[in-house]
Amino acid sequence: MLKNKLKKYKLILASGSPRRQQFFKDLDLDFEIRLKEIEEVYPPELKAAAITDYLAELKASAFENELQPHEILITSDTIVWHNNKALGKPKDAADAFAILKSLSNATHDVITSVCFKTVSATTVLNELTKVTFNELSDEAISYYIENYKPFDKAGAYGIQEWIGFIGVSKIEGSYANVMGMPTDKVYEYLNKLA
Repeated sequence: MLKNKLKKYKLILASGSPRRQQFFKDLDLDFEIRLKEIEEVYPPELKAAAITDYLAELKASAFENELQPHEILITSDTIVWHNNKALGKPKDAADAFAILKSLSNATHDVITSVCFKTVSATTVLNELTKVTFNELSDEAISYYIENYKPFDKAGAYGIQEWIGFIGVSKIEGSYANVMGMPTDKVYEYLNKLA
């Protein structure tokens, strides 16, 4: 399997996200975590996948000239794209409420970009998943924010949490992508690399 094919490489996941780390464990891959503080700012003219592509590559560029020949660095970024606007992580409970209210009874895109960097090349791939929410009552939104505190999540929600179970009526595309990593594409890319 892929784990054996990658024996000569060292995978480095540059993500503090517990969900992304769990995905790599669940994919049965050996990896280490290396983190760097990055200011996630992108040019205002960028739209949709161009934003996540830019940020995933920006996170990888922080490791420039530090990688060894046998290392593969993996960085990623996820946004919720709704009404021609990127919804990142909420600043506070009021912001989370406003974001979830805007997603209620509507369809939005979840876009994740993944950057693979080696000493000789940088490749970025992305995935888009369409998520449709039922109408969410103010009570349900408040309950979710109070009990699940989704402040570290793009779009102020985790599809794998309570709000996803009661609110999501339809999903088109990769479920794992909505959680922050298009695992099938990552696996496929690493398979080709090995």
